[in-house]
Parts: sequence; C-alpha cells; structure tokens
Amino acid sequence: MAWNYKTEVEAITEDLGDISFEGKRILITGGAGFLGSWMCDVLAAQGAEVICVDNLASGQKSNIAHLLPTKRFTFIEHDVSVPIGFKEGELDLVVHMASRASPFEFEHFPIDILKANTIGLMNSLEIARDHDARLLYTSTSETYGNPQVVPTPESYYGNVNAIGPRGCYDEAKRCGEAYVTAYQTQYGLDVRMARIFNTYGPRMRFDGIYGRAIPRFLDQALHNRPITVFGDGSQTRSFTYLSDQMEGLLKLAALDSAKGSVVNIGNDKETTILELAKTVLELTGSSSEIVYSPLPKDDPLRRKPVITRAWELLGWKPKVPLGEGLARVIEWQRAFCFNK
Repeated sequence: MAWNYKTEVEAITEDLGDISFEGKRILITGGAGFLGSWMCDVLAAQGAEVICVDNLASGQKSNIAHLLPTKRFTFIEHDVSVPIGFKEGELDLVVHMASRASPFEFEHFPIDILKANTIGLMNSLEIARDHDARLLYTSTSETYGNPQVVPTPESYYGNVNAIGPRGCYDEAKRCGEAYVTAYQTQYGLDVRMARIFNTYGPRMRFDGIYGRAIPRFLDQALHNRPITVFGDGSQTRSFTYLSDQMEGLLKLAALDSAKGSVVNIGNDKETTILELAKTVLELTGSSSEIVYSPLPKDDPLRRKPVITRAWELLGWKPKVPLGEGLARVIEWQRAFCFNK
C-alpha cells in the first residue's frame, strides 16, 4: 500500500483510545513543522478547531497544505517571538512547539532559537493565561546535555555547556522549562512539559542544514552517496517513531493527572549511529559506503531515557520498532522526495 498521511493519523487516533479533543479550540505554535504538522492533523481529524502559527523559518507550508481548505483549521504566518493576541473565542489548549531543532542550524540561527524558546514561549504562556487554557511545552532530551547518568531520569539536572555550540538550543530549552514552571508557580497555570528524544518520521526535513541523522542517511543512501557518520559511530541515540511520539504528547496534553509534570517521551532502546547507518543500507539496498567525519564539539555520547513516569502517568511506551519506522520513512521519501 502506498504511503498515506491518513494512515498515520488513524494509527495515532487509535493509540489514543478514548482520548478526544473534539470541540476544543487549540493553538499550536510551530504547527507547520515536522511534529507540529502531525499534531495539527490528528487534532483536526478529531474535530478540534486548530490554529496553527508558524513563521515558516524551518516549518513548511506543504506540511499543512491539505488542511488549509478545512473549515476548522486556521494558519497564521507569524514569528512567535513577536506578541500576537487571540481575543476572539476561547482557547482550551496552547501547544508551544516552535523552534529550530537541527544541530546544523545552531551555528546559523542561535538567536532565533533562543528567542523561540524564551520570548516566544513567554508569549504562548501569556496567551494561555489570558484564556485560562492548558499549556503543553515540547522540551527536549538536550536539556540533559552530555549526561553522566544513563539511562536518564527526569530528575537528572543535566551536564550542559552553556557557551558551547549547542548552548543556544540546550539552554534555551532549559530556560523555557523554568518559564513554564514560573507561570505555574506564580499564576497557577495548568502546564505540562515533554522532553522529546530523537523523533523521526515522514515530513522530517533532510535538506541542507535541516537534515538530522535519519533523514540525512536515508537521502544519502537513496542516492547512493556516501553516508556520513560523525566520530566512530559508537555514540547512541534513542529513536522514537512519530506515531509513538504523538501518542505520548497528546496523552500528556489531555490527562488532568499530568498537570505540572515533566515527562521523558522517548524510546528506551539505544541504537548506535553506526548500527543506524548499517540498517539504512540494508533497508534501502543502497551501494553507499560509510565514511567518517570528526565528532562535533559537545555531541552527546549517549541518549537513553528512563520512561517509567511516562508509563505510570500516561500508560505510554513506544511500540514501533526502528526497522518498521525506517521502512515507512523510506516509502514516504521515495514517493514524495526522491524524484524532486
């Protein structure tokens, strides 16, 4: 069967069980991005009124083009670091997802990244406060930096270099968590935070500075170009397929019992980057060779979350094996990107 976004949306909706956002009015910042667009899809399919705000700096309008004719979907091209009012109608939920996220962007757009996760987040928090709405903040495993505790629980404070090349993202997200906590403490705002681990899936950009390991490896393999592995490839990541990630995020957003929580949403199976490259070669049947480049400064050596809290609080754990998830992305990349 050819890849179809509706199949992914149906799978996520099924995973949510009885959880529904039907009739809710929801604002999503960064809604034209990789994960943001999938959240728009699922919420719109459930009958929510969705307002997507994105300045298209790294998000793509093509990700939400199919939603634009939908009556209950609104797209606003806007930079979240600039205040914007939503006085008409009530909001039930604000989801702050706006931020560049590829390590290759850190060198080129550090100020934009800092602003999106501090000033932009504060603007989202103010909107949630004005509407007495719930707020979900998508934070990141990068708040742990290069962790000295692996597997890593939410209680770990992190090992982050504030003035290193990744500091603009790592520290912006850490500061963002402090903002969210402050609004809960001072105003009693209903908030919750997800620390996302290495999510992948269709719509993830592979071009230029936007490409992260999986989409970059797949693009290289599908074109029989050398696959570039940093270091010796022994560093690990915990890859989570988008449908699993969406299930975790939406459960975190929906459940009253998750108020005030910070939760790791990631796969607890570690994969080395070299293992990933070899799996990509096997699945694509590519003739690409693996070549090695110097490991970037402050690149984390291991990523593996403790997901006990996600299971106990949300009833969540990842379901999609890496090979199956990669096969879906390959299908999408061949169908929509390979010949473009």
